[in-house]
Amino acid sequence: MTKQEILLAQKEFLFPAVFHYFKEPVVVTQAKDQYVWDADGNEYLDFFGGIVTVSVGHCNEQVNRKVHEQMDKLEHVSTVFINQPQVALAQKLAQIAPAPLKKSFFTNSGTEANETAILAARCYTGSTEVIALRHSYHGRSSAMMGLTGQSQWKLGPPQPGIVHAVNAYCYRCPFGLEYPSCGVKCAQDMEQVIRTTTSGRIAALIAEPIQGVGGFITPPKEYFKIVTDIVRNYGGLFIADEVQTAWGRTGSKWFGIEHWGVQPDIITSAKGLGNGMPIGVTIARPEVADAMKGVTISTFGGNPVVTTAAKAVIDFIEEQNLLANTEQTGTYLKSKLLDLQQKHRLIGDVRGMGLLLAVELVEDRVTKAPATAATLQLMEAARQNRIMVGRGGLYGNVLRLSPPMNIGRDDVDEFTKRLDASLTQVESVL
Repeated sequence: MTKQEILLAQKEFLFPAVFHYFKEPVVVTQAKDQYVWDADGNEYLDFFGGIVTVSVGHCNEQVNRKVHEQMDKLEHVSTVFINQPQVALAQKLAQIAPAPLKKSFFTNSGTEANETAILAARCYTGSTEVIALRHSYHGRSSAMMGLTGQSQWKLGPPQPGIVHAVNAYCYRCPFGLEYPSCGVKCAQDMEQVIRTTTSGRIAALIAEPIQGVGGFITPPKEYFKIVTDIVRNYGGLFIADEVQTAWGRTGSKWFGIEHWGVQPDIITSAKGLGNGMPIGVTIARPEVADAMKGVTISTFGGNPVVTTAAKAVIDFIEEQNLLANTEQTGTYLKSKLLDLQQKHRLIGDVRGMGLLLAVELVEDRVTKAPATAATLQLMEAARQNRIMVGRGGLYGNVLRLSPPMNIGRDDVDEFTKRLDASLTQVESVL
């Protein structure tokens, strides 16, 4: 098919609910390592990685070789039969997950992983009410849209049994305070949320260690310790939604929540675990997992090909010491972004950890008015300068950066050079 035929077919045969970043969608034809090519032959430096999914580079040869070998041996049996790749992956996850998380349930996506976690929490606690955070994103199913704390990602009416607490958005504090003199009021408010908007008997709090679609909002160090203590006082579990923050993405540790020194009862993840292969996983304490005995199956969850890929991804991360590379290269990238902040008036905030970084754009640094229109212009400028970046935030004014975790400083230098040119291009017409 030609590029035009692909675009016409996309309009005719795909749901319009599938959105694209540009007026004319980029038709991607090929990708390798940190590069992507479109139908016109243009090469892009990919610093978004398919929405925080390409963790070890596009078409990673070591991972793909193991996938090809498994495809010739066993492709599918479903969860009603046991297979070695699924068990091997679960065993590996038990080794690297924070103790005492030990048992896994495999699905096809982060949405399904979160659905499983909520079901497990309700089965274990006997309660149904769940607390999520404002600015959060937890998936595209009806229930997960109910948990999501952003109106633009919701379709249909609110879901019963769900309430939203304020998040730790220090740059735009919901209480108009400043950290640390605020006393982390956003966390302290959790008790009032429970006492005034729930029955006082809750099943769980679900929260992203760093809010992904929300714009990589990164809470202060005290936040999770305070809120999890409160939630547990009311009988609830803590579910860490690590769909975007796991597998070393935040640097130095396998899971993002480990940076906050908090022990979750359940961890969910997806995306980077498969490096592009469709996989979701819910990892829980044994007693929580056992509360779901005999409740559900997953036709494609734990597929031997996909679990082979996931195990190969983890092995590659270990062998290449990518947790350390993500920490070091991420620190270097953040320093370069902070340099750009000094140069460009559009940049209001730089935040994140490891190779999960955000640049929030504002019209004015004093008022912090979101530069939504300028962000759209910047996306187009980035495209012209052949870099791929993501966009997010409640106001659509945040650049999201999540390149493969095996990039190097040369890649960072080239990326920031092109981002600098893109920012200059946009600011020249403001």
